[in-house]
Amino acid sequence: MTPETLLHHDDHGTLWSDDGSGASAFADAAGAYQAALAMRALRIDRGEQPLGYKVGFTNRNIWSRYNVFAPIWGTVWNTTLTWCDGQGSLRISGACQPRIEPECVIGLRSTPRPDASLDELFEAIDWVATGFEVVQSHRPDWKFSAPETIADNALHARLLVGPRRPVTQLAHDATTLHAVLASATVALHRGDVPIDEGVGSNVLDGPLLALHHFVRELHACPGAPDLKPGDLVSTGTWTDAWPVRPGERWSARFAPPLHELSVRFE
Repeated sequence: MTPETLLHHDDHGTLWSDDGSGASAFADAAGAYQAALAMRALRIDRGEQPLGYKVGFTNRNIWSRYNVFAPIWGTVWNTTLTWCDGQGSLRISGACQPRIEPECVIGLRSTPRPDASLDELFEAIDWVATGFEVVQSHRPDWKFSAPETIADNALHARLLVGPRRPVTQLAHDATTLHAVLASATVALHRGDVPIDEGVGSNVLDGPLLALHHFVRELHACPGAPDLKPGDLVSTGTWTDAWPVRPGERWSARFAPPLHELSVRFE
């Protein structure tokens, strides 16, 4: 499958086929990342702006469910990112089999070194927010291999980010920030119906550690761009990913000091 074909499926929300020209072409993670980077270049060429990254499969609790056993990453775009004050809306009519994930999103003030310590990483952070990522799969019934998820831009479709809090409002050092984020809880609701619960430590033992892992992995990928000031990173779902439909309203009731978040799907 060529980068042009990948982009066509992403644009039109259509499933990949199994006719020999589909996802079976991605035999390993290295090749899949090169395909994803080539698709990234196509999106930039047509005028889209990369604004950061999503890190997927940081929640070890769901690895066996999806048969993916390591984190992956993809690009967040100006065309897929929406900001809100705590209540937002997202159009998902073009997404392929969309599902919702409550996450912690971190914004960077500077570029961390690839081998940055947690303390150095903390100094590179500008803000922290709660978010909803809408993920999608172009493989039927969410049945895929790990390389396929990488080539599928780490399953990223949309990202809604709530109020951004300066990191110093949450903590003044890495140890405290890690403790705050790792111990925070979330209750996910569809309307008034409770659907799932999670905790920050589900994502590689905490969102700060998930970000730390991603910084190293991004640098290790041949051809991947460096992080830059202003980039955001969505660090992975605290719960399972749940199917969503237009007309539904979902909420993530994060425990203080994190902001609650709600979204209506169109």
